[in-house]
Amino acid sequence: MFLLASGMALFALPHFFSSLMVGPRDRLMARFGEGTYKGVYSAVTGIGFFLMVVAYFIGRDSGEMLYAPAANMKHATMGLATLGIILISAGQGKSHIRLWLQNPFSIGIALWALGHLLSIGQFAADWFWITMLAVALVDIAVSMARSKRPEFQPLWRSDIIAVVVGLVITALLVLLFHPYVLGVNVVG
Repeated sequence: MFLLASGMALFALPHFFSSLMVGPRDRLMARFGEGTYKGVYSAVTGIGFFLMVVAYFIGRDSGEMLYAPAANMKHATMGLATLGIILISAGQGKSHIRLWLQNPFSIGIALWALGHLLSIGQFAADWFWITMLAVALVDIAVSMARSKRPEFQPLWRSDIIAVVVGLVITALLVLLFHPYVLGVNVVG
């Protein structure tokens, strides 16, 4: 539990600090430089993510459940996760999707996390996804409150790339990562 809680804190708190404490964040960037700030931020959140993953692998066979998921949620999870991964991809380019949603990356993370929360119920896995969902929702709320809007001329090519990349990543996760790394067969 300590490993999972430490990972969650190291992953979530820098995200919350960066989103909610803009003045102190900007002062730290000015004092140490943007590159140093981003490097430390990436290192801390990366360590947090790693600890959450390790906690998942340690706790996944314990059988400890956070809740009993509803039966037959696999299709909803697949749909939400696929849409989420496409939106995450759309957050990287100059797509119409990004311009329309303004923050497709965080919306995609939220949908991906929600999809997993609908069908897992396992303690360590769900706390991983709860952390991801919380970070995404805070980012979405802060972006909306600040009326943060991307400004660029959208390209249909970016939308097509986002959808194709999202579908390819989804296929790799479903067909390779889940069964061979996680030992979870999500198809069939």
